[in-house]
Amino acid sequence: PVFVGRNVIARHFILQSGAQVDSGALLEQAFVGQGVQVGEQASAKNSAFFANSEIFHGEFCSVFCGPYSVSHHKSTLLIAAMFSFYNAGSGSNQSNHMYKLGPVHQGILERGAKTGSFSYLLWPARVGAFSAVIGKHYANFDSGDFPFSYILESGGKSLLTPAMNLCTVGTVRDSAKWPQRDRRKDNDKIDLIHFDLFSPFTIGKILRGIAELQRLDNEAPSDAKFVESNGLTIKRGKLKEALHLYEMAVDIFIGEQLLRRAKAGTRNPQEKWAAGEASAEERWVDVSGLPVRLNDIEELMQSAAKNKLDSVDSLQKHLQELYAEYENNCWNWCAALLEKRTGKKPAQMNAAELKKLIEKWRDAKLEFHQRVLEDARKEFDGKSRIGFGADGDEETRDADFTAVRGTFESNKFVIRIEQEMEDCKTQSTRWIADL
Repeated sequence: PVFVGRNVIARHFILQSGAQVDSGALLEQAFVGQGVQVGEQASAKNSAFFANSEIFHGEFCSVFCGPYSVSHHKSTLLIAAMFSFYNAGSGSNQSNHMYKLGPVHQGILERGAKTGSFSYLLWPARVGAFSAVIGKHYANFDSGDFPFSYILESGGKSLLTPAMNLCTVGTVRDSAKWPQRDRRKDNDKIDLIHFDLFSPFTIGKILRGIAELQRLDNEAPSDAKFVESNGLTIKRGKLKEALHLYEMAVDIFIGEQLLRRAKAGTRNPQEKWAAGEASAEERWVDVSGLPVRLNDIEELMQSAAKNKLDSVDSLQKHLQELYAEYENNCWNWCAALLEKRTGKKPAQMNAAELKKLIEKWRDAKLEFHQRVLEDARKEFDGKSRIGFGADGDEETRDADFTAVRGTFESNKFVIRIEQEMEDCKTQSTRWIADL
């Protein structure tokens, strides 16, 4: 059921099953999706909030908040933008008015993006998937092809560090927690969501990012300390590391796709690795939590424009078909990517070639997890202990910290990552033996 609590003022609204609107929320021309929570005097106008979003305190004007968009702070203003799996730091702010033709500018923060406390973005701008924005940005930039990055303000410029957010605790925790925090109790879950961290959507962007980083590295003068791309400044010395991290993500994606196929398929190698027609150049988009091929969604829009879809139920049925086809389309795209990179599709590869892909997946996965553990270890260093053992000595501080936070070795997240590393070694050994 829907719950509407005290002091809510709402005009022209839709509340879907499981929605909760409470505590003096103000809604005008608003869509509140399944499992969405709105409250604590949040003000929303001309806006839509999709599954499991949490909208408290701040102001929301003309925003499209895809699934799991979260804002909990009084001083936050979200305006004229599209978000998905988003977390707004306190005081996050954007503006869409350049005092020319009116407030006509807009922004996009792709899946998994975050904004730090008191961040500012001047629209138009686009922030790539799983990227973090810190500071105030007055340049119009596009980091769409640089997912998993940090965007900082430095000397009035927007400084991009590509791939920096890839191997962080926050990124890994986010991808694991979203499925567990699904509040929807309705048997009919209207929002169609796939939670993969690496999909043709994110990997396709990474591949375009790799090409751009290589171009910048090749064309920049040898003495250049910085390079420029789409309104962003990048330290020349960060290019090689970013390329390595992006390639690591591609190897993990390919290995995970092969592993899924190996688990689900027949023992006949030709059938197991068979793939349908696809192109590695094929673009994918993230439709509010649903990664789909761009051609598929364009065909669906054309059908709607030509009145071939006669109802909302018919539209939803077609979207559910795209949702169901995700795994297969994902595999076909992966096979096409392998053919582009190696000259062969998986079904044409011999055991030695498949073994090499498995070993690359294992090594990349282990390095990925090791980097995540190194990031997690920072949460237990001396700086993290500041504020513990209020008036005691160092021994008292450490004892207080351990009593409250535990140790690195006993942390549940750390134990889970270490177990995944062991599972990775075991799976790769068994997989190679099967070959």
